[in-house]
Amino acid sequence: MRIDAIFTNGRFRTMDPDYPLASRVGVFGGRIAGLDAELDGVQAAEVIDLRGAAVFPGFHDAHFHLSLTGARLAALDLRPGKVRSLADIYAAVAEHARTLPAGGWVRGSGYDQNFLESHPDAEALHQAAGGRPVFLEHVSGHMGTASTRAFELAGYPGRLGVPDFAGGHVDRDGEGRASGLLQERAMVLIYDLVRPMDLGEVQRNLGLAGRQTLRYGLTSVTEPGVGDHRMVGNTPLDFHSYQQAVEEGTLRTRVTLMPYCTTLHAVEGMKGRNLFGLDLGIRTGLGDDRLRVGPVKIVADGSFIGRSAAMHHCYHGEPHNHGVMQYDAEELRAMITGAHAAGWTVATHAIGDAAIDHVMDAVEEAQRILPRPGARHRIEHFALASDAQVARAAALGLTAVPQGTFISDFGDGMMDAVEPALAPLIYRMKSLLNAGMVLPGSTDSPVSDGNPLVSIHDMVNRRTASGRILGAGERLTVAEAVRAYTFGSAYAVGQEQDKGALRHGMLADFTVLSEDLFQVDPSRIRETEVVATVVGGEMLYDAAGFLG
Repeated sequence: MRIDAIFTNGRFRTMDPDYPLASRVGVFGGRIAGLDAELDGVQAAEVIDLRGAAVFPGFHDAHFHLSLTGARLAALDLRPGKVRSLADIYAAVAEHARTLPAGGWVRGSGYDQNFLESHPDAEALHQAAGGRPVFLEHVSGHMGTASTRAFELAGYPGRLGVPDFAGGHVDRDGEGRASGLLQERAMVLIYDLVRPMDLGEVQRNLGLAGRQTLRYGLTSVTEPGVGDHRMVGNTPLDFHSYQQAVEEGTLRTRVTLMPYCTTLHAVEGMKGRNLFGLDLGIRTGLGDDRLRVGPVKIVADGSFIGRSAAMHHCYHGEPHNHGVMQYDAEELRAMITGAHAAGWTVATHAIGDAAIDHVMDAVEEAQRILPRPGARHRIEHFALASDAQVARAAALGLTAVPQGTFISDFGDGMMDAVEPALAPLIYRMKSLLNAGMVLPGSTDSPVSDGNPLVSIHDMVNRRTASGRILGAGERLTVAEAVRAYTFGSAYAVGQEQDKGALRHGMLADFTVLSEDLFQVDPSRIRETEVVATVVGGEMLYDAAGFLG
């Protein structure tokens, strides 16, 4: 027998409890054809010596905004560490503006007011950019700051008369002028000027992000929300853009796409059935192992660090701020029950505990009306949850999708945003496992950097940037964190039969590391490097020179 390739002399952590370690893996037709002794006497078109390197199943990020990651890679980088003050931001805007033609937009992203004096100011941005329009996206993606010229282009000279937005907020000064900060659905004011993106720009962004995923050892990602350019999408043709990127080889990482809820509609012609879906009955699961339709994405509330997530408790020091719901409870219920009835898995962004309750109420009703035990509905983030909410989520069969990297990136800001007694309830992980839930791994890139090794590090250590421990009882073992980034993320999109372990018949996706995560000091996990990434048996990233 002759197969496509044999990867030999590796230390394969298969994540298969029946056969946890291997030294050889054979590949045929993009899938694993055998391990170790199963390959005795088998010839291969190619033999790759991994020189004793540690190998894991390909990492899979369950919540990774691929196109927006590419857009941020192409934009002015304003993340903490790159800028340390508002003066740094204005200087960066001025420098970038000088490279643009008159009237060209200055686009930046990643700033976090928790590390600055405040949010940037519209008029200061106007002056820095020499009158060019400016929009700076907050690191959370749930708010941004626009310049005076940007408001003029939107039809509001002098920043006067800017309307309020349901599910959003326009910050104003003492004279009623917009200060520049736009939160949640108020950002449509600017998105209507800069989106839909040019299709060529989308391809550029997918290429940039796709190359980064391979450098990070990510063989699969789940893209949480496309198709609505007024929210997290690029254009109404997002499925086309991803399909083109796969067809042309621009995008080699496997992708599961979540259409945003506003791209779905009431399905007509089905008498007596309240369906919320797409024409032709297209739903979760359509596609192949390169590109697949995933759950439908709904954003129920805001962000934690932006203090706009919907909470039962007020934010610390803000007695009248409980956050905002993007949709009221009835709208949310109608979408979730209708999409459930149409055969979709539903993935709802819910950060605050109040939003989580609204989502669980809707899921419970959907299952009561039409039981679908295998639906695997999801709550994205599940950021502040009580013991009772964890238990209820488990009983409903929900998958919670928290982000490990948020602990080091935003842990201090999140702890400071709530009363101290609530801090242990932030981004729980061990409690989810103890309740019997399957835990995925994710970063919400580009909100946090998409490096899965940093995320695994944070899931194990749970140490904030200042050194505080965020929920010591929520720490995971290395094995639990790695399982989240392999099996867990595959399970979250119903693909665990093909991904998440290295065994006969599964996709030949694996990540080669500089060190074995099971042997390295847990405090040094984030220092581990990806040296090669294999997708479908093809080594698409090779920093170690295994291919010669």
